[in-house]
Amino acid sequence: MPEVVAIDAHQHLWKYDPVEYGWIQDGMPELKRDFLPPDLKHEMDSMGVGGAIAVQARQTLEETEWLLRLAREYDFLRAVVGWVPLLERNVTEPLERFAVDAKLRGVRHLIQDEADDDFILRKDFQEGIKRLRTFGLAYDILIHERHLPQTIRFVDQHPYQIFVLDHAAKPRIRHNVMTPWRENLRELARRPNVYCKLSGMVTEAEWKSWTPASVKPYFDIAMEAFGPRRLMFGTDWPVLTLAGTYAGWTGMVRQWIGGLTREEQQRILRGTAIEAYGL
Repeated sequence: MPEVVAIDAHQHLWKYDPVEYGWIQDGMPELKRDFLPPDLKHEMDSMGVGGAIAVQARQTLEETEWLLRLAREYDFLRAVVGWVPLLERNVTEPLERFAVDAKLRGVRHLIQDEADDDFILRKDFQEGIKRLRTFGLAYDILIHERHLPQTIRFVDQHPYQIFVLDHAAKPRIRHNVMTPWRENLRELARRPNVYCKLSGMVTEAEWKSWTPASVKPYFDIAMEAFGPRRLMFGTDWPVLTLAGTYAGWTGMVRQWIGGLTREEQQRILRGTAIEAYGL
């Protein structure tokens, strides 16, 4: 039986600049170069991945414009999750400007980098989130596992907004900590408007010494919580390269879901992303 052609629901592109990408630290030499669509396509082709969703990596309107230009030029870039200033009252203006491009399918803010652990509950941020439904846009939630209680409260205030949880909320895999991430993830998954990405997990483990056995229990909890219908495959390439390879992660996910039905595998590898982002 031929493998399901996948959609990589989470990866990044950039022209490296140490000022613009200050989050790329000294211990990340693998990331200090350009990563452009031809580089990504080479990785995708090697693993039978047929489409990709480009996700913002810095919080500027210029990057969102650039990603949308790339998506118009390269058909395999099926969608863009960009950034807009959700805290500003005039956020409708850039939303109107970008939303005319059908490839803008979502928005993201780097919640994980905010000093205030309750940032996601700010009134001005919530007002910005309310604007997204008008434009049919999903919102990608990028948090650490400690933010899950606030995120549950946040999602409850927006029951009709589509949310996509990035990297399964970054569990503390390198410290072999399961609680309270497991319980909070299960609780968040009770909200039917929340989807979850199977991505970014190996970089939450020890970069040089992780094993499939150390990551698999966290994968299993995400599978149990969300089920195939609300899980989607993603690589978080090229951040992934800090701890693994595109082929290695893609192959491991395919192996881990190999016992599911073909329909369930197809759902995780492409169907969930198509539904959540309206591709």
